[in-house]
Amino acid sequence: MRTFDYNTAFSRNIGWVTEAEQERLRNCRVAIGGLGGVGGVHLLTLARLGIGKFNVADFDKFDLVNFNRQVGATMSSLDRPKIEVLEEMARDINPELDIHLFPEGLSSENLDKFLEGVDVYVDGLDFFVFDIRRKTFAACRAKGIPVVTAAPLGLGTAVLVFSPSGMSCEDYFGFEGCDELEMAIRFLVGLSPAVLQRGYVADMSRISLPERRGPSSIASCQLCAGVAAVETLKLLLGRGEIQYAPRGSQFDAYRMKYVRTWRPGGHRNPLQRLMRFLLRQQLRKASNSA
Repeated sequence: MRTFDYNTAFSRNIGWVTEAEQERLRNCRVAIGGLGGVGGVHLLTLARLGIGKFNVADFDKFDLVNFNRQVGATMSSLDRPKIEVLEEMARDINPELDIHLFPEGLSSENLDKFLEGVDVYVDGLDFFVFDIRRKTFAACRAKGIPVVTAAPLGLGTAVLVFSPSGMSCEDYFGFEGCDELEMAIRFLVGLSPAVLQRGYVADMSRISLPERRGPSSIASCQLCAGVAAVETLKLLLGRGEIQYAPRGSQFDAYRMKYVRTWRPGGHRNPLQRLMRFLLRQQLRKASNSA
């Protein structure tokens, strides 16, 4: 039986990173909240980059509805905890991983421990989990931890990076005082100001923010993981240009379009206000025609 050797396993990364940088990655710790559509593929992608330490949180189990997009969802993993399955998959890539598990998911009670010793937080929480996302982003800011969030929108990805010394999540999205539907509107518009995913939805009846549902795709989840991994790599190594919020990026593979966005003032920006207004109008029209 072959034995594992870290330097050999990740030797093909060398060239894009130096040997010294690869060793740095081996000793970095990344936290990932949620191991579903994007969170699971984040973990495996970052493990293949040779990052050696992780804190991961998820309380859910795999189901048939996860098969279209979640890397750990297979017949053999049905009804098994996602965190258990993904840990096995990650350790199969690197048996030497130092990985701390939070099988109860994220909560106010375990946030401090979850973020202990963390260099970068990568957001993998479900789109509609606003309360704990806000608390996690705020805790990262207080602890000086940068945040990478990549959203699988349409057949593409939208990426934001929050610096602990730059614009906060709250200032960018403007969640304070909003109900869940309004937070969903602000989150969606904030993630993708360019709205590149519009125009090619095949069945609009499958999308409903009030009912917390919408289509998904493994293609967009994998795009998220690739882009988020590179942003995380740059943050960990301290090199390469980082576009921090209120700047963001969106790539749509279906339309083959890439856009960089800048929304000074965050949620107060006139363009953001306009996009939220138009989205509310669209939701009202859809509700009235249902």
